[in-house]
Amino acid sequence: MTQELTDLRNSILQGRYADALAIVDELEGMSKQAVLRNIQSYVNILLIHLIKNQIEQRLTNFWMASIRNSIREIQKLNTKENKTSYYVNQDEWEMLILEEVIEDAISDASVEVMNGKYTRSQLSAIVDKNQLITRAIQFLDLTYSYSAKELPTIMDNYLIHLLGGEIWR
Repeated sequence: MTQELTDLRNSILQGRYADALAIVDELEGMSKQAVLRNIQSYVNILLIHLIKNQIEQRLTNFWMASIRNSIREIQKLNTKENKTSYYVNQDEWEMLILEEVIEDAISDASVEVMNGKYTRSQLSAIVDKNQLITRAIQFLDLTYSYSAKELPTIMDNYLIHLLGGEIWR
């Protein structure tokens, strides 16, 4: 990025504004990719804990906190600086999860589920991916409807409906 900034400065000083604008576009693209990678990382954490919940049919306080935190961080990262638009629109989550994150989450979860009882391929075969995606999108959709202040309380109301969540009522 340092090189891009140097090139941008030189383009402006030399009056090559078309080149400067091209560099600005490149920098914007790099910034968006960095945000999307961070969002994907939190979606991965969300999915890992939802997989553990689905397979182990229980819900720990740590898993609840991790799911809640992932959703809150996704909300922060996904909202653009103008506060009126998003990096990932509400109707784009399923594609992002299916194409970018779900297999990594299953692989990562295989180490944790039932103390590593399943290989990645075994876990992939038993996870109900449709249910997993539906549940994840249900949580992600909350980020568009509630403020950062409201979200933790709303999340708690949804978390108690997960397998094993009834003990947290």
